[in-house]
Amino acid sequence: MTEEELPKPRKKKSMFRETAETVVGALVIALITRGAIAEPRYIPSGSMLPTLEINDRLIVEKISNYTHSLDRGDILVFYPPSDEPMVEDDPDFVKGSLRWLGLTGEDAYIKRVVGLPGETISVSNGQVFINGEPLEEPYIKEPPAYQMAPLKIPEGSVFMMGDNRNNSADSHVWGPLPVKNIIGHASFRFWPPKRLGALD
Repeated sequence: MTEEELPKPRKKKSMFRETAETVVGALVIALITRGAIAEPRYIPSGSMLPTLEINDRLIVEKISNYTHSLDRGDILVFYPPSDEPMVEDDPDFVKGSLRWLGLTGEDAYIKRVVGLPGETISVSNGQVFINGEPLEEPYIKEPPAYQMAPLKIPEGSVFMMGDNRNNSADSHVWGPLPVKNIIGHASFRFWPPKRLGALD
């Protein structure tokens, strides 16, 4: 084998380049994880008392958005309804991507699924009714002190309510929530340690 045929030794990467590639790779993995798998959130208000307390820290998982249908009782994190377009409707790729990653600074709410698509929900005499039947709700802080006329929940939407019914801006105020506004399911409380565990 002649000298020309010998394989040339590969240039060794500089320490700076190796470090930069490692950091960029880690950032990409972290962003994909946050956007598509899970992200941390904290509770800023008492609207979900007694289930969730102010400053609780949660893991919000997102995989079930694509793999499971919504159930009554699910605790969801979401963007409240507005006139702003959602990610898939937004022609601005950068803005849409930042929203998908939860990095726009927009307020996100956390409430419980109470009504499902196609159901009729109403509130009277301190009781929530689904299709005319009273709903058993052992998780609420106190019965609702307001009335709400029967409302049929449209397809592609759910009716969200806080467990602290009388201190919650929820679907009884702004109407059914489009499913496309959902960020993910609140699945696990990791702080404070004394109340660490899965959420029901």
